[in-house]
Amino acid sequence: MSIRDLLQDPVWEGTELGHSIPPGNHAISVALPRWRDVVGYEENDPAVVSKLCGGYPRFVIHKAVQELARSICAEGSCLPFPSCRVARQCVEFIQKSTGQGATVHPWNGVFGVATTEAGKGALKAFWQHTGMIVSTRQAEAALSGRGIEADPTAARALTEELASFYDCDPGDVFLTPTGMAAQYEALQALLVRAPGLPTVQLGFPYVDTLKLQQKLGAGGVLLHNLDTIVPDLERLLSQKRLAGCFGEIPGNPLLGSADLGLITPILRRHGVPLVADDVVATPFNVDLSAHADLIATSLTKFIAGTGDVMGGALICNPRSPFYEELKAAVVSLHEDLLWGGDAWVLKERVAGFPERMERHNAGGLWIAEQLRQHPGVERVWYPKWEFAQAYERVRKPGGGWGALITFLPRDATRRSELIFDRLEICKGPSLGTVFSLACPFTLLAHYTELDWAESCGVSRHLIRVSIGLEDPVELWQRFERALAVE
Repeated sequence: MSIRDLLQDPVWEGTELGHSIPPGNHAISVALPRWRDVVGYEENDPAVVSKLCGGYPRFVIHKAVQELARSICAEGSCLPFPSCRVARQCVEFIQKSTGQGATVHPWNGVFGVATTEAGKGALKAFWQHTGMIVSTRQAEAALSGRGIEADPTAARALTEELASFYDCDPGDVFLTPTGMAAQYEALQALLVRAPGLPTVQLGFPYVDTLKLQQKLGAGGVLLHNLDTIVPDLERLLSQKRLAGCFGEIPGNPLLGSADLGLITPILRRHGVPLVADDVVATPFNVDLSAHADLIATSLTKFIAGTGDVMGGALICNPRSPFYEELKAAVVSLHEDLLWGGDAWVLKERVAGFPERMERHNAGGLWIAEQLRQHPGVERVWYPKWEFAQAYERVRKPGGGWGALITFLPRDATRRSELIFDRLEICKGPSLGTVFSLACPFTLLAHYTELDWAESCGVSRHLIRVSIGLEDPVELWQRFERALAVE
């Protein structure tokens, strides 16, 4: 069977609803090619959900993982986790948040957590928010009886590559099953250092980053307005002690950055560590070592590039004044839970990341400039123009502005849906793939809180696009055809 070239033959038409993107058992995206498909997905419409062959693994439980869960526990609600320690944390979360009981069931190298129907929501929330999940490859291995893959070769090679990107020792890089798992481990480390204290999110958050702090930390405070972020932070610090700050450089979907040149001295003066998320920018484009104390990143996105493997990493910054105590906390918490099969895939992909990212940067900037000049586009968000001074502080010499673009069409209430439906690129969740990938981000990430998102300046009519490695001129022709709708 021939492999579909998604750069030339994207999954974009309504008839392809539910197809895996890319095709295959380990795809992390799924085709939601029309605006109404996204709405149907969010509303759990059987006409949409029944056609889904998969989905982003933290949100849609893969068929292999479902089969594994049934094998572990045929009764009640169950999900598998990669260690006994994580499974016990899940049990504690279910009990604390719902009062329901839950039990741990070891099975062929994984640990199922089973609970009641009333505890099912908390079980799924722990899986989604922490990212401490069993991957599709690990699920297949467990089902086939292969058990634990102990070969550390791939993980060691991957760690060494990442250490070169972050200019640190390989011992400062800790691999995790997903990017959110890196965030979870960072949060736990902050709470080891400062038990019971809340954390703060700088800038409009990726949805699970804030939920993680609110539900599994000691409370998360959102400071969403980047225009007033410095006085807002100073005011907050005058009122309460904090365990730490979380911030995305740049943010998603509005692609602005908090000015770390102004914020870091304030945090250091108050003894508050900063956890930075560089997923959108990548370490190819930005150097956060003068500011971040921990860096939590996703390997799933640009570093892998192919949309068929999950992984994350937490980096302890050796230049941080909190380095010794934070690293000691991370070491005390960390387990090597990135599945060996996934580590091998990531090791193979990471070698091509710098060359790919240079191409992503060039294509992203060119398409962003074309959108900015188009009469059918009201506004474009891109790191080169959104809080540019803040981004320039951390941009590496020769680094670019990335490949993620968000735009709002003119007459968006009427035209966004029409433009999205006609856009001839792959459409589904995630970003950072070698093929372009679009979604109506606010609907997909904040469907149950659209009014709140709009109060933070995030329109429900936005279209977010991750620019791939297609020929930019040909790709722009696809945008022009979609934008021609009236």
